[in-house]
Amino acid sequence: MADSDFDLFVIGGGSGGVRAPRMAGQRGVRVGIAEAGALGGTCVNVGCIPKKLYSYAAEFRTAFEESQGFGWRTAGTPRLDWALLKRNRAAEITRLNGVYAELLTNAGVRLLRGKATLEDAHTVVVNGERLRAERVLIATGGWPTVPDVVGRDLVITSNEIFDLDPFPARLLVVGGGYIACEFASIFNGLGSRVTQIYRGAQILRGFDDDVRHFLHDEMEKAGLEIHLDADVHSVVRITEGLRVTLVGGETLDVDQVLYGTGRAPNVAGLGLERVGVEVNACGAIVVGDRFETSVPSIYALGDVIDRIQLTPVAIAEAMAVVDQLFGTGEREMAYDAIPTAVFTHPNIGAVGLTEAEARAKFTSLRIYRSDFRPLKHTLRGSSERTLMKLVVDDASDRVVGLHMVGPDAGEIVQGFAVALKAGATKTIFDSTVGIHPTAAEEFVTMRQPVAAASPQ
Repeated sequence: MADSDFDLFVIGGGSGGVRAPRMAGQRGVRVGIAEAGALGGTCVNVGCIPKKLYSYAAEFRTAFEESQGFGWRTAGTPRLDWALLKRNRAAEITRLNGVYAELLTNAGVRLLRGKATLEDAHTVVVNGERLRAERVLIATGGWPTVPDVVGRDLVITSNEIFDLDPFPARLLVVGGGYIACEFASIFNGLGSRVTQIYRGAQILRGFDDDVRHFLHDEMEKAGLEIHLDADVHSVVRITEGLRVTLVGGETLDVDQVLYGTGRAPNVAGLGLERVGVEVNACGAIVVGDRFETSVPSIYALGDVIDRIQLTPVAIAEAMAVVDQLFGTGEREMAYDAIPTAVFTHPNIGAVGLTEAEARAKFTSLRIYRSDFRPLKHTLRGSSERTLMKLVVDDASDRVVGLHMVGPDAGEIVQGFAVALKAGATKTIFDSTVGIHPTAAEEFVTMRQPVAAASPQ
């Protein structure tokens, strides 16, 4: 387009939204980006980063207790300074916002602070300024959703949880997905009395069944109260906080109610209908293999397209889009064997297929499973245990699923994800020498398959 202001204009400054213009700008492409909020999107501001920082904070309470078994003596009881934790977290997030802005500037990207709307297939309007672009990339991510319950205006989501004032002595977490489970674990560790309710039969739908049941037990051992097959009917304000009435009539009095029941694509006000960009029944933008929408000049990636809602996935998609539009076109996005972690206490790490998924795909499986108390927990007498599991396709001997519940599970599983991506067999696992004494060595020392059935 001879009359265009940009070769590429990106709407949304989250993880994928920042990576795409950076990479394109470094190739000499004329790039602009619009972001109305803080750079970094959900992950940096109200997601992965602050959540992991709070997860670290929550782990210290157990660490203080366990240190006594290793000979440490402390004077008095450690106390959480909630205000200090919030200030330190906010300072780190502000620093990261600045890093993102600097990365864009150094790549020659024009950053516009404001909400962008589509006027037509090549025109974006930001703060009243009409900008023409040969191609537009939408990377606006997702947004927390709250069902239409009585008193929904009194509850909070993961967007507000980090800056609560005062600290909630009693917290109700609604939901059974990874966001709900993470915050339930975090605030339990920080000192809240946490109740978690989920309308399903078991938390963490989509994860391996052994992992789901094992983590449930470990969370309850840590002091969480989990109610399954339960849901909220109404929330009302009372003198001492909030009164939550469950479907069935039971009531709970708490200080805060956190809804972690899901996220929806953040597409409101973009003008998708005006320009003819197709969305599915969930509101997610429909894209093809090369992330093209129903409008040839408009592309989309990340949580807004509703494939796999993980920060590294959005970043990888951004790299693929830039290579396809301005590079060799050889880079593709593969969605198999994507590792993931859940920062509950204890952590979850997983890569590949669950046992149920593998049973639907392969004729015969071998299942290896180990459940043990880590060495770190022995001197203090902690009852926390670790679970490790391998799912193996019997015909090819390939390890097609690897699952862990335990300390640093994400750090451990990241390395094994490379092995699964490379097609490692159980024979290769068996021939690998373990590092002793570590929990990770269990993955290369499990020799005897267990009974095939998983708990239901």
